Amino acid sequence: MVAADPVRRSLFGNDLAVRTLSGVVLVAIAGVALWLGGVAFWLLLMAGALTMQHEWAGLVGRLERRRLSMLALMASLSMLSPFADGPGFLSFGFIIGGAFFIATIDRSFKLAWGVFYCALPVMALLYLRQQDNGLLLAFWTMATVWATDVGAYFAGRGIGGPKIAPSISPSKTWAGLAGGMIAALGFALFMHTQFALPYVLVLASAPLAIIAQMGDFLESWMKRQAGVKDSGTLIPGHGGILDRVDGLVPVAPVVALLVAGNAFWALG
Repeated sequence: MVAADPVRRSLFGNDLAVRTLSGVVLVAIAGVALWLGGVAFWLLLMAGALTMQHEWAGLVGRLERRRLSMLALMASLSMLSPFADGPGFLSFGFIIGGAFFIATIDRSFKLAWGVFYCALPVMALLYLRQQDNGLLLAFWTMATVWATDVGAYFAGRGIGGPKIAPSISPSKTWAGLAGGMIAALGFALFMHTQFALPYVLVLASAPLAIIAQMGDFLESWMKRQAGVKDSGTLIPGHGGILDRVDGLVPVAPVVALLVAGNAFWALG
């Protein structure tokens, strides 16, 4: 019994309580904006993306160009609004243009890549939300990443075992990855049986969990390069916005491509 106490404190201690409370608040805010859709969802995503760019500039050591990069990102995101073009080829061109502008001014792709990195998932989520079953698709996309994080957290803490890449992310284990994949697949099956989530997305859920973990590793690598523990301090128990959405950044565009491709073949 005594030997189990450290495990219980590790799994269910104050850190978990803070993380859980912060997570619940974030999910509630995102859920309301997602339900409302339209301007509300776009505004929330734009605010999140601008905060991400603010943190990104710090990670790549380009603080002197932070405001300029945020302005370039804002200009790109404005084209995604319901009052403008929305998610489409023109908006994608503006995103590329914003990144190219920063690369030209800053003479570096590090800061410019942040514009693309922060804007692309916004475009993907807005595209998913505007589909006929957009509420389901966008919610499932975000919740899949949440399920992956939860499954990986508990499996990694509870089982432990060999690390995946200790030089990049010391806490990530193969058991955690497996737990995240199982949680993502279980959640997708639930959404399929209860809300008719397309079966192709159910099949994609476990690979998407791997992609989410790859996004996590990328951000962990960037933080190691910058010599910081977290990308920011905005969210208690989680760090910055980049720390919270690092898995969603690659997952959202992949899901958007799957949905777009499925619609294309259905038309054919």
